[in-house]
Amino acid sequence: MPARVEILIPAEKIQERIAELGAQINTDYAGRSVVLVCVLKGSFMFLADLARHLTIPTRIDFIGTKSYEGTTTSGQVQLTKDLDRSIEGEDVLLVEDIIDTGLTLNYLKQLLNQRDPRSLKVAAFLDKPSRRRINVQGDYIGFTIEDKFVIGYGLDFEQRYRNLKDVCILVG
Repeated sequence: MPARVEILIPAEKIQERIAELGAQINTDYAGRSVVLVCVLKGSFMFLADLARHLTIPTRIDFIGTKSYEGTTTSGQVQLTKDLDRSIEGEDVLLVEDIIDTGLTLNYLKQLLNQRDPRSLKVAAFLDKPSRRRINVQGDYIGFTIEDKFVIGYGLDFEQRYRNLKDVCILVG
């Protein structure tokens, strides 16, 4: 039997905020192109919606990491999929689902900076600053949330619930 879910951030509010982020990114990157690097799997919905709001030239690539088992972080970040093309000399926007402990974001920023991009910024759908173990920040933040385990809008629990249009909390 599926668990009950409680809506934390409704779909309408998500779409409004993504439109605002898209407008800001269009302004900040005016006259330039950007490589959107989607962190799989949790960021795919955020990337798709954000990309539709961008009017600047974009290229999209994907990178995969793993650091969670169920609801618990392992403390180790593993690369599960690398970029398909070089980002050397490119303006890169790393599109992340959530900044939690900071371990994954720190790992990815170090990895991508070694590849000599022109610039590297971070667009994170969610930010949980209370869980930070490493001091890393996003440049474009969708929502700052309390320390709750969230699902939906790309975020999962054991690979389920990604398809929910809202950000939710499992209840019971």
